[in-house]
Amino acid sequence: MKDYHVCSLVVYVSAEHAESVKKTIESLKGAEVPVSNEIGKMVVVLEGDSKDGLVERFEKIKTLPGVITVTLVYHQMDEQSELKEANNDSQ
Repeated sequence: MKDYHVCSLVVYVSAEHAESVKKTIESLKGAEVPVSNEIGKMVVVLEGDSKDGLVERFEKIKTLPGVITVTLVYHQMDEQSELKEANNDSQ
């Protein structure tokens, strides 16, 4: 049985690297940057089927040129069977 993991991060980037970091993050599997600004602050959402996969992407983001800091804000894990059951109950 697979799990579903989602986490959110706050990423601070030097302003001159903000756009390239955003594009790189969005190219990662299961990654989204729903909020960002021109001075280098962004919110990142990562989704995947394992905690290790999220940690791997978190570590990659930390090493991108221009990244100043990455902070984990939220993490949640749900078993897929629970998600299916919830979806079936809502229909």
